[in-house]
Amino acid sequence: MEIKNESKPSIRIMTMADFEEVHALWLSIHGFGIRTLDDSKEGIEAFIRRNPTTSMVAVQDHKIIGAILCGHDGRRACLYHVCVHEAYCKRGIGQQMVHACLKALKKEGINKVNLIAFQNNAVGNRFWQELGWQKRDDVNYYEYNLNPQNHTDFVP
Repeated sequence: MEIKNESKPSIRIMTMADFEEVHALWLSIHGFGIRTLDDSKEGIEAFIRRNPTTSMVAVQDHKIIGAILCGHDGRRACLYHVCVHEAYCKRGIGQQMVHACLKALKKEGINKVNLIAFQNNAVGNRFWQELGWQKRDDVNYYEYNLNPQNHTDFVP
């Protein structure tokens, strides 16, 4: 599906009113990982309530075409679920959303941002390297799941 419209997307803060459209975007992206509880409506609502000004969406022609969940603990931040609809890729939309998140984090006094990119996500890894993000080889990433019902399902 190629998009012919040349109007520019706007980047704005994500709200809970965006959930259904953002969730549908996630489900449209091949290989995207969705957590059963964390990415539910209730899980995202808790995330947005805790971080009301740092997650972003890209909107074009009244349609959400990109999204980033961005939150912090007061010390460091993390970006989650950074995505742009396939038909809108390679137009700088992801960069604009990342910039908006970083600007919001700086405003809140956050100095460091982390993210996870799966090793087999070549497009994502290239994107972060092109933006100047540093891949860390000096740390190990560990995860402990407190709730076995909160597992990751990948979009086929």
